[in-house]
Amino acid sequence: FLGVMPAYSAADDALTTKLVTFYEHKKDSSVPSHQATVLLFDPRNGSLKAVLDGSVITAKRTAAVSAIATKLLMPAFAEVLCILGAGVQAYSHYDIFTELFTFKEVRIWNRTKENAVKFADSVNGPVQVCSSAQEAVTGADVIITVTMATTPILFGDWVKPGAHINAVGASRPDWRELDDELMKNSVLFVDSREAALTESGDVILSGAEIFAELGEVVKGTKPALPEKTTVFKSLGMAVEDTIAAKFVYDSWSAGN
Repeated sequence: FLGVMPAYSAADDALTTKLVTFYEHKKDSSVPSHQATVLLFDPRNGSLKAVLDGSVITAKRTAAVSAIATKLLMPAFAEVLCILGAGVQAYSHYDIFTELFTFKEVRIWNRTKENAVKFADSVNGPVQVCSSAQEAVTGADVIITVTMATTPILFGDWVKPGAHINAVGASRPDWRELDDELMKNSVLFVDSREAALTESGDVILSGAEIFAELGEVVKGTKPALPEKTTVFKSLGMAVEDTIAAKFVYDSWSAGN
């Protein structure tokens, strides 16, 4: 796939387009599945101001949004973090989640165990490598799914009541990470209703009802309900790349 994600923010005086390629590598590859470039334009005249590494921006802004959702939706006492998947997003989520929150235990599972072991060996903190997704999920307070799965790998009967799930993978209308039971028995939050109803297989195929957009919770027009089992379905929004790119460009400009 080749995705084109343009956005303009008048409030931030920023105009960008992200170009992202997505290739599902059937065999292990040194090339990431997602590669991206962000073009930053001058909104006054359309001239190109900067070309930025979109892969770094995508990894960091996606994890940052998951962290915002988690801050609002996770249970009051969250001690166990579980990550399903060991790719780029697993690393970026681990970095920000261990910086912002205090977990007593971090677990990881990956379909290819060697990659989970590599992850555990390379991050700055103890990580328990689990032999199955169920083992990793059981008793976890916060769960992050960042996999290439096309059929469910996380099942409702494994999930601790009151847990919070950040569902980041499965970005196609026919792909799934979460099963129907989990989708239907959780309070569902999304970044964009419009996107979720056209792009997310977890939402479309389960028929789960969307309770709120994350922005509505941030603004205070919808409650967070951290006492419930919650799912945040993240698809990513172009404006997130725009704000991140402007932030990077302004920081770079200030340094010069």
